Amino acid sequence: MAKDKKVLVVGSGGREHAIVDALSRSERVEKIYCAPGNAGIALQAECVDIKADDVKGLTEFAKTNGIDLTVVGPEVALAAGIADEFQKSDLKIFGPTQKAARIESSKEFAKKIMEKYHIPTGSYRTFTDFNEALDYVKEGPLPTVIKYDGLAAGKGVVVALTYEEAEMALSDMLLDASFGEGKVIIEEFLEGPEFSFMCVVSGERVYPLAIAQDHKRAFDGDKGPNTGGMGAYSPVPFISEEVRDEALIKVMIPAAKGLVKEGCPFVGVLYGGLILTNQGPKVIEFNARFGDPETEVVLPRLESDIYDLFEAAVEGWDCATRWNPEACLGIVLASEGYPGSYVKGSEIKGLEKTEGHVYHMGTRLDEDGKLLTAGGRVLMVTGMGHDLQAAHKAALKNVEAIECPTLFHRSDIGHQALKN
Repeated sequence: MAKDKKVLVVGSGGREHAIVDALSRSERVEKIYCAPGNAGIALQAECVDIKADDVKGLTEFAKTNGIDLTVVGPEVALAAGIADEFQKSDLKIFGPTQKAARIESSKEFAKKIMEKYHIPTGSYRTFTDFNEALDYVKEGPLPTVIKYDGLAAGKGVVVALTYEEAEMALSDMLLDASFGEGKVIIEEFLEGPEFSFMCVVSGERVYPLAIAQDHKRAFDGDKGPNTGGMGAYSPVPFISEEVRDEALIKVMIPAAKGLVKEGCPFVGVLYGGLILTNQGPKVIEFNARFGDPETEVVLPRLESDIYDLFEAAVEGWDCATRWNPEACLGIVLASEGYPGSYVKGSEIKGLEKTEGHVYHMGTRLDEDGKLLTAGGRVLMVTGMGHDLQAAHKAALKNVEAIECPTLFHRSDIGHQALKN
């Protein structure tokens, strides 16, 4: 096949950098654009100054520049209806419609889908009234899980170990409206190891990607506040092929078929945030796009051409994937203070000393060409090896090569698998 395809990637983080990097290995892609991109992405794609939720601007750009396929990274673009707008203009796009993306943008919608199509998950109740929600929590067991119903950049979930923590979370979400006006889901706490199962979905067709596990807490030992993710690894040794197959058959395929039956067929990446309980895998949450930071450890292991996979999903064709058996482990370097307020503008040095993939999550170049921090999560530093121990060692070696006084990281990414 000719190497003549033009691709637009929407987004500016580590996930989008990993997608751009995978597309750069394609035998079919001639030109990659990224809107808006970042300093690292600019080394592999032409960055375009259009925001991810500027649906009109992105549509016009795709038309004007003869884009063959657009790949959507962040949830904000999907919730803004980018796929719907592109489809109206006969532009090919890898990403679900606004209706289908509700499986992420509304926790209540996702729970109703799971209930209706018998997908295993925790029991739940929905509330808009603070006092009613607090009374419900006080009558139930601890821990309990409180989730904001809409999008909250991975931060609208609190596992309350005490009634005081639950009250604070409910006050934050319902009285202070920290994430916007809305409602909360109060959910049964499930126990077991968590894992991320991303699948490329095209209507009822479901193509599983490699299993990964991310680490949400800010500090070693799974301590500190929840974040968007401080690191990840793939594969996950304690998630067997049998468990993966059970999750595919009982969770991912029924979810895809359920969305078709609801009149909103899904095209894109359906992310299952799952937990392995004593009763088998259950759903914690669904996302309507590639996970971040899981994408940065899954896509480096993909040996088949990612453009073929994206095209197959959009066109409704069959497609097979091939995977590198080696392990990939990634460590996030984050700005001090993250996930709260943090410093920006610190210089980053030493990237030229690293080996393997370093994905930029929040960086920019100044007028003198210096690389500076520009976000809470700044870099995802990966390592590969014949097993997780080797991948962990390689990732830590790369982290040690990077110099920046205002960055911190976890040193125990993969600890659940490494201790076994």
